Amino acid sequence: MSRAIVARANALAAVAIVALMALLSFLIWQGFDRTKAARDWALHSQLVLTATKDLNLAVRSAETGQRGYLLTSDEYYLIPYHQNIGRIGELVSNLQGLTRGDALEQEQLGRLVPMLQEKQAELAQTIQRARAGDMLGALGVVRSDVGEKLTGDIESVLNTMEVEEERVHAKRLTTLDAEEWQTRWLSVAGASIALLLLGIAGRWLAAARQDAAMAEATQRALAARLRISLDSLSQGVGVFGSDQRLTNWNECFQVLLGVPPAMVRQGRPYAAFVEQTGSADGTLLESEEQLRHSRAGRSANEPVVYERVGGADGQALEIRRTPMPGGGFVITITDMTQRVRSEEMLRDAQKMQAVGQLTGGIAHDFNNLLTVIIGNMESLAKRLTDETLRQRIERALWAAQRGATLTRHLLAFARKQPLDPRPINFSTVLPDMVGLLKRTLGEHIDVRLVESAGLWNAMADVAQLESAMLNLALNARDAMPDGGRLTIEVANRVLDADYARQHAEVTQGDYAMLAVSDTGCGMTPDVVKRVFEPFFTTKPPGKGTGLGLAMVYGFVKQSNGHVKIYSEPGEGTSVKIYLPRAVGPATIQRAILPLDLPRGHATLLVVEDDPEVREIAASILRELGYHVLEASDGEQALQLFDAHLLEVDMLLVDVVLPGKLRGRELAERITAMRPSVRVLYMSGYTENAIVHHGRLDEGVHLLGKPFKRDQLARKVADVLGTGEEGRGTDNVIDLAKERRRD
Repeated sequence: MSRAIVARANALAAVAIVALMALLSFLIWQGFDRTKAARDWALHSQLVLTATKDLNLAVRSAETGQRGYLLTSDEYYLIPYHQNIGRIGELVSNLQGLTRGDALEQEQLGRLVPMLQEKQAELAQTIQRARAGDMLGALGVVRSDVGEKLTGDIESVLNTMEVEEERVHAKRLTTLDAEEWQTRWLSVAGASIALLLLGIAGRWLAAARQDAAMAEATQRALAARLRISLDSLSQGVGVFGSDQRLTNWNECFQVLLGVPPAMVRQGRPYAAFVEQTGSADGTLLESEEQLRHSRAGRSANEPVVYERVGGADGQALEIRRTPMPGGGFVITITDMTQRVRSEEMLRDAQKMQAVGQLTGGIAHDFNNLLTVIIGNMESLAKRLTDETLRQRIERALWAAQRGATLTRHLLAFARKQPLDPRPINFSTVLPDMVGLLKRTLGEHIDVRLVESAGLWNAMADVAQLESAMLNLALNARDAMPDGGRLTIEVANRVLDADYARQHAEVTQGDYAMLAVSDTGCGMTPDVVKRVFEPFFTTKPPGKGTGLGLAMVYGFVKQSNGHVKIYSEPGEGTSVKIYLPRAVGPATIQRAILPLDLPRGHATLLVVEDDPEVREIAASILRELGYHVLEASDGEQALQLFDAHLLEVDMLLVDVVLPGKLRGRELAERITAMRPSVRVLYMSGYTENAIVHHGRLDEGVHLLGKPFKRDQLARKVADVLGTGEEGRGTDNVIDLAKERRRD
């Protein structure tokens, strides 16, 4: 830009500044004028108000003097009259002058003047009669109320004028405030702009001397910003010149490469980094030979991207080498560990969803079949006297129960099993469980329990927890064929934010920890990675289903917990289960089951679409003394209930029923008609009717299929609410009291 153009621009800027200041000065001057005018009008309104009030006071004082004279005939009382009767005309003239420009006020004064004249005449007339000795005539005028009405009309007009003038006064005060505010801020703005212009002028004067210094400071700031920007990146960046020596880098470059800080120095050759990060599995960075070969067949600016596992913590790294113009390249290292973990979690979730859909699809029908098999086998076993046949029946029952266990394990892994979590304390649950494990595992396994004082309560389903412990113990026994030690340890643990960051599925917080450790053969890292997969097993064919640890994993995850496995070949294995800390007190109490099955005379409505399952359930209940009504769907059940409205004590219903009326809807319809009817659901797969977020709804009772005779008997007795108090020595359930309530 030439000097002439710069000079012309400066001149234009000066003219604009002068014009701006002149405009501001003119606006400020006008603001002062408007403020003065507004103040004068506000004062004018105040004068009008004062004159109106003085006129009202003068009329009242004149009338007061007249009344005093009429009452006392003392001339002394006429002093206020004489002082104010003459002022009335002056005050009216003053008001007329003050309100000359206000048509409304002039109109009011036009009404007021005749009233005032009439009032003055009335006052003068009464005083003259009184002085003439006609006191009765004067008092008659007063008593006629003409004067009082006239005074009221005068006051009404004056009050109207006062109200109007006060409104005008308030409006003028508002205008005055606005004008003062505008003038004040115009003054402040003018002063601020003047100061700003002075500052700008000073800056322009000093700019010529500071150009060189500012340019240098800018370069330093730019370099600092570039350094901060590089260091703030979560990626490692290293710049190598055309001689393959390090020129620039950030902190993450050294951290992700896993090299000592002292090694990262300007001028360090690329080959030194290749050598430092090398291992028996290969090099983390490309070798110089790979650099030479990679140039063939590529464009000059095409980046090279490859993945490695390395760094100080064995992260999954993505390394990008980008060529620079004129030689040299930039190495960018990205930590992909979190993405890899997320992809693994997604694959696990998809796998679990697939298993859940598969299991859910067959669980209902499969468990119905097992219910029929088990029920008929148990009925047949009771009637057989041949011990050989009874043993075969027992083996068949064992196989059916094995099939049910496999289905439950699959549902547990897929997190589809219904849980009934409650606050429990490991110190209450474990002693009995340890005794069971000692008897189950055999004498060659030394079972030890390591307890901890002040143990927190955990939120879990105690039955599923015991099943998980048994699976872990059996796996540990199989890992110690020649004997060993099984240690069960409990403790309080806090999983902090650091741990939660390393394990994406973990929520930080307080947990009760249960660890099951063995001194067995241990596992390799490859096996540990797959140990929770369903159907994965290292046991010989026919020796394991591969569902035990999958069930443990599913149960813990469905309980919002965390499971971690540690194992080394030849050293043993430790499985740690973390269950969320429960706030409330432990409520788990172990029931002592009677030897005989509970019986009863209650009336049960059994609703099951599978005729074989319905026949088995009804047959068992009738053998136990119950009166049973059978229905195959919801509509038929409602008809039966209507026919036996006061007889039915309990509804035993399958969750999944054909037609529009499902098990949950049927139960709600029946309990709405008779709230005292107890409800027990049965199902091999609960869907979402009575289970939400993996947990049974509050107050819901569920009997899982397949069920055995004793399970059905005890569950029915429990739901009917007899408890220990209702069980007599003959185990008969009496519901007569319940019917009387209805």
